[in-house]
Amino acid sequence: MTSSPARQFLARRAQPVWKTAVRLAHPITEALVTGAPDRVRPRSRRLTRRVPRALGLLPFRTIDLVLLGDLALTAVLFGGGLSYLQTEAAAAHSPLDQEGLMFAALAFSLPLALRDRWPLVAWRSAFLLIPLGTVVSRQFLGDTPYTGSTSVMYTLVVYAVAVRCERHITVGVWIVSVLGAWMTDPDSMAVITGMITATVLFGYNVRARRLAAGLLAQEERRSERALAAQATLEERARIARELHDVVAHHMSVIAIQAEAVPLQASGDARRLEEGLREIRALSLAAMTEMRRVLGVLREGDGHIDTAPQPGLGRLEELVDTARSAGIEVTLKLIGDLTGLPTAVSLSAYRITQESLSNAMRHAPGSTVSLKIARYGAELHVQVTNSAGHRSSGEPGHMGHGLIGMRERVSVLGGKLWVGPTGTGFAVTAILPITEDA
Repeated sequence: MTSSPARQFLARRAQPVWKTAVRLAHPITEALVTGAPDRVRPRSRRLTRRVPRALGLLPFRTIDLVLLGDLALTAVLFGGGLSYLQTEAAAAHSPLDQEGLMFAALAFSLPLALRDRWPLVAWRSAFLLIPLGTVVSRQFLGDTPYTGSTSVMYTLVVYAVAVRCERHITVGVWIVSVLGAWMTDPDSMAVITGMITATVLFGYNVRARRLAAGLLAQEERRSERALAAQATLEERARIARELHDVVAHHMSVIAIQAEAVPLQASGDARRLEEGLREIRALSLAAMTEMRRVLGVLREGDGHIDTAPQPGLGRLEELVDTARSAGIEVTLKLIGDLTGLPTAVSLSAYRITQESLSNAMRHAPGSTVSLKIARYGAELHVQVTNSAGHRSSGEPGHMGHGLIGMRERVSVLGGKLWVGPTGTGFAVTAILPITEDA
């Protein structure tokens, strides 16, 4: 059975109206029944006070100044409203009893006490109690059914809803309030609508600003955590580079010494004892330097090792260690190498240390030429080794040590060249000398 054209026309006309009604029904339902406010925001210290010791028997230890202010204002509105109603009732010779006056005064003030913790409950209570109080006291209120207490209470309750509830709930509260004003007193509807609209817009603006400030604070905390994580990774990378340089150098020397000492001793107990003593000294030096590198991590007992990191001042010691491992090192220093920034001196030392370690591991018995020169605002480090007298059985120089060199040079904004040269291998680094290095 097909519908008539008239029914189809009415259905098309009614469809937009039905959609509009559904859209309006949702915020109204949320406002009257199902909606819920946001969680209570933590109070700042300025809005809370500790309970004095003289009142220590109270069940709470802090005083919420906002809630205390609401309770005080509720009491003021109740007292002022009751006095006004009693005066008006006496002037109108109304037979209304004292209990009725008190009920009306409570209806016009009590919801304010609920607005801080339960703003929607406060508004729903106000929306129900104001008409009841108006019915009780309408006979002597004159032309307007609203008292000053009613206006102040309802404005503050609507503001609390706009600040603490989502936008669609606030829209539902506005719609219901405007409809209620129209049904209660059409003559004052324009004034009441303007007052409620201004309150809702102001409260919504405050809510938007608070949400934006909260999101900004969250982003700042995320940024701080990200920066802290990046700093941790950088510190781990720095410690890893330092450990690699320390362990690689000293272990290389110890391994070569452990191989060479029995051959050099040839059954001589005294020479064997001296060789083992030297290996022990190298091991202790390696452990000491590792403790220095890891000292920053020892925070369990509050003690942090603040011993200075090695620099070019210990270059002779480094060269002597390499010579004791069986390689011939020639050292050439050009320019004034004193007073260098700590980072530049440490990086030059570590690059030299890693280059000597590579020579000991990959070209045992080789000749190493070490040249460190200062030219103006640059420090040049050049380490070149020959092929060596015997094969180490290990692959070439490329490894984590060279990666660490590149990272050190990159941090300082310098340049690094590494690679074979003839039958040997060369490392050349140029480190800028800056005050902030």
